[in-house]
Amino acid sequence: MKKVFSFGELLLRISPELNRQWIRDSSTAIYVGGSELNVATALAKWDMSSTYCTALPDNYLSKEVVAHLTDIGIDTSPIMFSGSRIGTYYLPQGQDLQHKGVIYDRAHSSFSELKPGTVDWEDVLGDCSWLHISAISPALNEQRAVVCLEVLKAAFAKGMTISIDLNFRAKLWQYGKQPIEIMSLLLPYCDVVMGNIWAAEQLLEITCRIDESKGKSKDTLLQSAIESMRTITLQYPHIQTVAYTFRMPDTYFGVLFSGDEVIVSKEFPLQHILDKVGSGDCFMAGLIYGLTHFNQSQEVIDFASAAAVGKMAEMGDATAQTKQSILDTIDKA
Repeated sequence: MKKVFSFGELLLRISPELNRQWIRDSSTAIYVGGSELNVATALAKWDMSSTYCTALPDNYLSKEVVAHLTDIGIDTSPIMFSGSRIGTYYLPQGQDLQHKGVIYDRAHSSFSELKPGTVDWEDVLGDCSWLHISAISPALNEQRAVVCLEVLKAAFAKGMTISIDLNFRAKLWQYGKQPIEIMSLLLPYCDVVMGNIWAAEQLLEITCRIDESKGKSKDTLLQSAIESMRTITLQYPHIQTVAYTFRMPDTYFGVLFSGDEVIVSKEFPLQHILDKVGSGDCFMAGLIYGLTHFNQSQEVIDFASAAAVGKMAEMGDATAQTKQSILDTIDKA
């Protein structure tokens, strides 16, 4: 069985109900998350061996969070305790991470201050066979980019499968480097890439001819996706699999590109959306699960897409879906 090692920053999401309701109630929702942790959580819930690595301060809040993750079934043994604070971000209820109201409070967090050259990654990765990271970590600061390159090189040397989520956050990348300068150093080590046509343009400078999905036909979107995914595999020949997602006004679907084969998922209706945060992470977890458990590419992309749709019907950063509930979503589509 594949052992998946996820590396990235654990974040507390503070999610106030606006119009001053959070002030009147003297309370607000707080969720434990972070892109890579959301992936690790989903995989653990689906009975995959899931290991998570981050840096946290050595205090009671961190210990409560780690105990919670351990109860979920995540191996937290690689977590490093250093620094003085957990990173946070603020996002009003009902909004997603592309909303201008997101406020990051991650400066000087334990993870952001993790120094290059201080971790024996070969030892920390242990007997894990899959490494997952996201483009969020190298967007924080230049030292984080160096640390990401360190762990990628170590995983590559061990022969691990490596996946990366092309999360693009417009409010990050503020340290004087253009995304392509960093991402072009990381992508050569990766086997599996997840994202969308617009993230690929922002992070990899792969030109996209359409500026949004609204009003575009499915054929137009698919053609643009195929061009972009093919370009990624040509520029970075080690990459074997690329998956893109499209969230339309009323439906959601994914596209898988592997070995010049293109597979499109079922089109899933979007109903009862409660929280869009973490849906891409859930797709990524579904992609990893599918690639390690299913023989047919159609099953892989259907599972990943259905998982993402199911996450949007849940509150919080991470999913509580079961494998069976995702399979039921596929059957109903």
